[in-house]
Amino acid sequence: MKQSIGAKTLLYPHPVLIVCTYDAAGTPDAMTAAWGGICSSDPPSVAVSVQKARKTYENLMARSAFTVCIPPARYVAEADYFGIESGRNADKIRAAGLTAVQSDVVDAPYIAEFPVVLECRVSQTVEIGIHTQFIGEIVDVKVDGSVLGSDGKPNVEKIAPFIYDSAARTYRAVGSEIARAFSAGLALKR
Repeated sequence: MKQSIGAKTLLYPHPVLIVCTYDAAGTPDAMTAAWGGICSSDPPSVAVSVQKARKTYENLMARSAFTVCIPPARYVAEADYFGIESGRNADKIRAAGLTAVQSDVVDAPYIAEFPVVLECRVSQTVEIGIHTQFIGEIVDVKVDGSVLGSDGKPNVEKIAPFIYDSAARTYRAVGSEIARAFSAGLALKR
């Protein structure tokens, strides 16, 4: 029997997304976001929710552009740092020893060491309690050649992304393939 545990922000898995922006002075900033994901296929769009008290909120409102970087598991400490330090107190990307690169299509930086980058223009905002959901139209996706498979597509095992478990407050590795999407259920289809 299921037991009620109350209204909580539990959804498995939470992606670990690094949202990069520029502040008013042009300093690159990075924030870890677990409240986000793809929200439209056409136009291709991603949504991230940011608390209004965060510096990233100010940057997004001022610049209307951001990138979403997918960090590999070997950068878990840096990703965690981006979530626990404020850009008001530190140049987080520099402090983490990572490299900020100016996007060539949006007014935002991305982190060179992270293999997948979604470059986005803010197309819409939605106020939700203490958060604002920023919907970004994906203008381009950049992928390191080292994480492409033989088919030319990003390979999740080579990317080695990780997820966040909000109940346990831990990060977890992404596991192995268990079935092919759009195929596993065909046997049940009548």
